[in-house]
Amino acid sequence: GKSVTEQTREILATIDRYLAQAGTDKAKLLSANIWLTDMATFGEMNAVWDAWVAPGHTPARATVEAKLAAPQYKVEIMVVAAR
Repeated sequence: GKSVTEQTREILATIDRYLAQAGTDKAKLLSANIWLTDMATFGEMNAVWDAWVAPGHTPARATVEAKLAAPQYKVEIMVVAAR
């Protein structure tokens, strides 16, 4: 399966596309929820996240450990953005 790093990169690229379709971007993020199947992978996810977020526009964020829909999924991210 894909690593947490790869999954996080793919999710954030998808989020960028959705934000663009909605006429906004990651500088307008208000909040983010992140679910990890294993909190031991927090550092891996966080390195990708920190490289992606717009400097000076880091949203409020909650990160929790949880079981996800299928075993191949290791990361889930949901964001709320303003226009």
